[in-house]
Amino acid sequence: MKNGVLLAVLSSLTFSIMNALVKGVGDSIPSSEVVFFRSIIGALLIFLFMKKKSVPFSRSGIPMLMLRGMLGAFYLLAYFYTISKITLADASILAHLSPFFAVLFSFLFLKEKVPKGALTILPLVVLGIALVAKPGVYSSYSVHALVGVLGALFAGGAAASIRYLSKTHHSYEIVFYFLAAGTIAALPIMWDSFVIPSVRDSLFLLAIGVVSLIGQVFLTRAFTHESVVVVEVARYIGIVFNAMWGFLFWTEIPDIYTISGGILIVTACILLSRKKQEKKTRPVVVAAISKNK
Repeated sequence: MKNGVLLAVLSSLTFSIMNALVKGVGDSIPSSEVVFFRSIIGALLIFLFMKKKSVPFSRSGIPMLMLRGMLGAFYLLAYFYTISKITLADASILAHLSPFFAVLFSFLFLKEKVPKGALTILPLVVLGIALVAKPGVYSSYSVHALVGVLGALFAGGAAASIRYLSKTHHSYEIVFYFLAAGTIAALPIMWDSFVIPSVRDSLFLLAIGVVSLIGQVFLTRAFTHESVVVVEVARYIGIVFNAMWGFLFWTEIPDIYTISGGILIVTACILLSRKKQEKKTRPVVVAAISKNK
């Protein structure tokens, strides 16, 4: 297994543990407050790591680092809110829509070409979202699911920005800006709804901060080894991890709509990844054949 893929799988496992912890405090602590503690704890820890490893703060590329940070912060706010309102499996499936948005942003801003036939896969994604969100019967569940889709949009933008920044910036610095932005973005939102955590909730919040930082480092390093799409598709194993925790701790059993929608979304993104990989390898094969003539 390639280093980038292994790191992506490890990040998925770590983040699934974080998701279970987030859901564990979702009934007593507002999602914005969870984001705040997750971010400030992680920011302090990564700052100490930077000092220990003598990683300096860059004097260039600051606007892009800030943009990456805010995209990640908005993703966290949307995702943690979604986790607290719907099942872990459903929230995870919606979050893993991010590869499509990552491809779109990498096309628009990184000038990467969209794989041929990518648009023909889009209907699978739309149908998958419809099955998971269950919009046929209007309910608050559907509204929460739409917030999950919005979170995937922000995650896709964050993934493209990480890929861009990883060429010139240390992974620790990229993570620090993300966590610092999360702290700042969550502060005004939680101000009027702050809840003093109990001892149990405090331990959960501390664990969320530590575990999420480990997962973020794994993910950021994965992007330095592999392309955006390969890393995002490898992370689909996270859906299985999240469904497992949901079943073990909350007896959440995905219904036929969630399973069908999840299969469609995962299949669509794997097809997208294969098309992109074929486009990369074809010129290499042609060049090799020409060389041997």
